Amino acid sequence: MDKQRDFVLRTIEERGVKFVRLWFTDVIGTLKSVAIAPAEVEGAFTEGIGFDGSAIEGLTRSYESDLLAHPDPTTFQTLPWRGEIDPTARMFCDITTPDGQPAVADPRHVLKRTLAKAADAGFTFYTHPEIEFYLLKSSAYGPDGPEPVDSAGYFDNVPGGTAHDFRRRSVRMLEDLGISVEYSHHEGGPGQNEIDLRYADALATADNIMTFRTVIKEVAIEQGVYATFMPKPLSGKPGSGMHTHMSLFEGDVNAFYEEGAQYQLSRVGRQFIAGLLKHASEIAAVTNQFVNSYKRLWGGDEAPSFITWGHNNRSALVRVPMYKPSKGQSSRVEYRALDSAANPYLAYALMLAAGLKGIEEGYELPPEAEDNVWSLTDAERRALGYAPLPASLDHALEFMEESELVAETLGEQVFNYVLLNKRREWQEYRSQVTPFELKSNLEML
Repeated sequence: MDKQRDFVLRTIEERGVKFVRLWFTDVIGTLKSVAIAPAEVEGAFTEGIGFDGSAIEGLTRSYESDLLAHPDPTTFQTLPWRGEIDPTARMFCDITTPDGQPAVADPRHVLKRTLAKAADAGFTFYTHPEIEFYLLKSSAYGPDGPEPVDSAGYFDNVPGGTAHDFRRRSVRMLEDLGISVEYSHHEGGPGQNEIDLRYADALATADNIMTFRTVIKEVAIEQGVYATFMPKPLSGKPGSGMHTHMSLFEGDVNAFYEEGAQYQLSRVGRQFIAGLLKHASEIAAVTNQFVNSYKRLWGGDEAPSFITWGHNNRSALVRVPMYKPSKGQSSRVEYRALDSAANPYLAYALMLAAGLKGIEEGYELPPEAEDNVWSLTDAERRALGYAPLPASLDHALEFMEESELVAETLGEQVFNYVLLNKRREWQEYRSQVTPFELKSNLEML
């Protein structure tokens, strides 16, 4: 760590960095930032930077408000969109109390704690997110809703289109920040795009997702458009998911791989999937944390609505992707409920905890779904044992409230805060009178 700190201090000096932004997230997953002068960085490494935690959503109760942000030198990067005028860098922070204890409500710490539990069982957790978002002409919207920048579709090549330049600029910026991109393409909805980040350990991935959202927003501003990670901004069009491929490694060996097994998937891999399925409804209020998230889950367009798994079945909640016979190390499972608006630290902590629970308890994996689950009738789904995911945020909160796994993984303070905050959101949503009701009822009744 001392070598890393020295490297950071030397780089700040050599590149003439004028500001260093210290980044962390609140419980909902909003990025927070405080800028310090280069002269303060050494002190920040040794003592942290103090701030009022009670002013940040969910971080502390008001009577224990003093917190310290400790920059993690391994996350140091200069921010490419700030240019050469006033070079600016950033580091992610770990949050502690004044006596040096990790702050229980720091989302990064929640994930670190769960990763430590996996490490105790001999596992490293790798993730690879496919992040979808919409590009709109502006954040304003008229009677027909938000206006996308184009009307293209999946993998479309749009000559001279905004999205090409946008993706190229974004990918270059991400690479400049040390974030490797695997693919980028136009998605199924008008103005919808997807950029997939390369495999990394889950903590690095969560940091990368927070950086990614900032980069996408910055490039949009630069290009005169607006980017949104809202799960379902356009009625009747696909929602924006964050399908995540996951694997556990034991040292250099992929614990999900077993030569000759069905889909080359090991017993550990099968138990991990069984854990994800069994606890899917309990973790939904975090993987899909907004009222709007359920418009995506229940709006068709390849979003999963039922708790099933399958091989290459895009209607399933958990998918075992095609494997390449020569690449045993690439065995993985894909979780398809997660949306682009989730707090990645808390979501990955819960997905990992659910999978680990399946391994610890030896859960049996139910039969796979071979049919398109959406095309079955309710009676057929019931007969096959395909339970639905929660249909609303309210429904998801009922499952979460009863969940020992979620309470234990998030810790009491985060658990209670999420329930409180999300109940308030549901209450506000439920009490409004919507255009749908006015249109349907006002003249007729």
